[in-house]
Amino acid sequence: MATQEETFKKIVSHCKEYGFVFPSSEIYDGLGAVYDYGQQGVELKNNIKRYWWDAMTLLHENIVGIDAAIFMHPTTWKASGHVDAFNDPLIDNKDSKKRYRADVLIEEQLAKIEEKIQKEVEKARKRFGDSFDEQMFRQTNPRVQEHQKHFDALHERFAKAMNDNDLEQLRQIILDEEIVCPISGTRNWTEVRQFNLMFATEMGSTADGAMKVYLRPETAQGIFVNFLNVQKTGRMKVPFGIAQIGKAFRNEIVARQFVFRMREFEQMEMQFFVRPGEELRWFEHWKQFRLNWHKALGLGDDKYRFHDHEKLAHYANAATDIEFLMPFGFKEVEGIHSRTNFDLSQHAKYSGKKIEYFDPELNESYTPYVIETSIGVDRMFLSVMCSAYKEEQLEGGDSRVVLSLPPVLAPTKVCVMPLVKKDGLPEKAREVMDMLKFDFRTAYDEKDSIGKRYRRQDAIGTPFCVTIDHDTLTDNCVTVRYRDTMAQDRVPVEELHSLIEKAVDPKQLYRRLAQSLQ
Repeated sequence: MATQEETFKKIVSHCKEYGFVFPSSEIYDGLGAVYDYGQQGVELKNNIKRYWWDAMTLLHENIVGIDAAIFMHPTTWKASGHVDAFNDPLIDNKDSKKRYRADVLIEEQLAKIEEKIQKEVEKARKRFGDSFDEQMFRQTNPRVQEHQKHFDALHERFAKAMNDNDLEQLRQIILDEEIVCPISGTRNWTEVRQFNLMFATEMGSTADGAMKVYLRPETAQGIFVNFLNVQKTGRMKVPFGIAQIGKAFRNEIVARQFVFRMREFEQMEMQFFVRPGEELRWFEHWKQFRLNWHKALGLGDDKYRFHDHEKLAHYANAATDIEFLMPFGFKEVEGIHSRTNFDLSQHAKYSGKKIEYFDPELNESYTPYVIETSIGVDRMFLSVMCSAYKEEQLEGGDSRVVLSLPPVLAPTKVCVMPLVKKDGLPEKAREVMDMLKFDFRTAYDEKDSIGKRYRRQDAIGTPFCVTIDHDTLTDNCVTVRYRDTMAQDRVPVEELHSLIEKAVDPKQLYRRLAQSLQ
């Protein structure tokens, strides 16, 4: 049985081998934490983006989209707080010369204590069987209580240090917990320092006259500075939302875990503007809708959980993450935040422009409050790949690697295959392909044995393979082979379209999501 770490390495390798993700500029030995999406990866990524965009803009008549520029006036980032406060607490190990995020080291220590508790629980579950009372065991077992006491004390101390931005205390926690560098194994740590994550560059023709600008570290500010433009030109009434998909850039020092944490990444964000006082009701609404959106894909309801923030940003009054069970633990894929009226107020203050909404029902003007939903496209991509990757042992000692992708997201929906490259079968296969290709991304494959062709399509997650054989020429029927079950059906050519459409059409998901809104 492969460990989670080994499985993750296989997924990363599979992504490269089958054209999903390549290291960026690999012929020059790559660039750290930057990746290119290959021919399969870009299709999967586009399908994820389409599913998100349509779930926002088709299902909600009060949500519209924009596409703001990556470069913004530098004062934008002063107003948003990024120039002064967009920092990570970093610590170096003097022996390995490696740099780490201090908060991540402590979070990993907390996770280790949780693991110890869980091991005690699992041992007891095996010992006592059906009569096991987990809650009672957790409350009474001395070892579990000791670990829990340690966890609670560390958690409280850590949360206070983060909220107080106390860098000395973060270092002291690392020393007191005897946390070692994973590379050198020593506890020879430097002080903790803050490091700003924004990439800066210059705009202008001369060094003297150039303006310092930033690559945006998030897409949200492009929405906030366009609030009035969209509201007035679209005659939008509060509550309403603005959605955007776009690239963002962060100079991550500790970039790792493949596309999970990158320096150039893509976000899908929606800012929902509401009346002051109604924000927490909308916060709960968007929490549930976004979780339903994830679960509708069928990756496994038990793989998701909410994680409420211990440390709220100074402007927020509620924040939670939707976490997904990756091979390296539960990790954030989406954040839902109640940002109050901070952003619009800050931009009004720094720009000198009045950014308010006149509410005709209340007959008053106010600065709307904002609920944000923010999801990383790359993290979503990774969660889909991790849940879809399977190694299966088959009858007769054979095995296969299959990507059980949700059919809606699969890069290729159907592959058409003539059984042999003669007797008019390729011509008939091309005819079938021409019938399907305008509605579904369709592949054609006539090389190697039919078994090898099936395996190739399994490995990229194609839900359907359609084989044209000699009988097809007389009965106009084809063999449809289903990816997940490997079952095969004989189907008339004229029924192919509706059979595929039923499985891959996202409308079924949208209808289900629309019901959850009622």
